[in-house]
Amino acid sequence: MNRPEHPGEQRAEAVALAYTAGQSAPTVVAKGRGLIAAEIINRAKDAGVYVHESPELVALLMQVDLDARIPPELYVAVAELLAWLYAIENGQSDNRPPPK
Repeated sequence: MNRPEHPGEQRAEAVALAYTAGQSAPTVVAKGRGLIAAEIINRAKDAGVYVHESPELVALLMQVDLDARIPPELYVAVAELLAWLYAIENGQSDNRPPPK
């Protein structure tokens, strides 16, 4: 997930989440600003990982410590995004845009 750089805004930010079935919640595995954010995004794209842009969600996830599970307050937002991605990966998408 990333927040693009726009004039008048802070530098670009990115957060990477990892989730394995059976875990209680996704974990923040990388986060950063500027060049680090760009590298997170580039590595995700190179690995074929979907990059979703949601400035609001990124701002909240930037507050989560590395290697920490996301807080319960973000479960619904992240679960909706993961369900959407799962549908895309399994060819079940009806071309709906990603959740905000």
